[in-house]
Amino acid sequence: MAVRMNQIFVNLPVKNLETTKKFFNEIGFQFNAQFTSEDAACLVISEHIYAMLLTEQHFKSFINKEISDTSRHAEVILALSAESREQVDEIVNRALAAGGTKYNDPVDHGFMYSWSFQEPDGHLWEVFYMDPATIE
Repeated sequence: MAVRMNQIFVNLPVKNLETTKKFFNEIGFQFNAQFTSEDAACLVISEHIYAMLLTEQHFKSFINKEISDTSRHAEVILALSAESREQVDEIVNRALAAGGTKYNDPVDHGFMYSWSFQEPDGHLWEVFYMDPATIE
């Protein structure tokens, strides 16, 4: 039997919660107030996808390891599917205008187009569009 889950909550440590919330608000994302406090903010990515942005102190209460130094190490690439190539460019350009940095140049594979940015806490986000007409 295949395992299927209904939602995903990705937990990410952040250095300054207010700065991080402002960054994602400027891109156009919203937060679920029910799961947002002075220690955490629930970033709504879609109806079933969320990122819990946790202060480093709060994040440490869930782990027995060190938090990755994102200025030197990558722990994950968060890849988000966009509705079009134009939306990829729009989201990444908003991220760059909000204080993010370009991580990679746009990549066009023909069937898939992607572009990546690094947000103020150093986490890597890739926004991509895959043309459904090219998927077999």
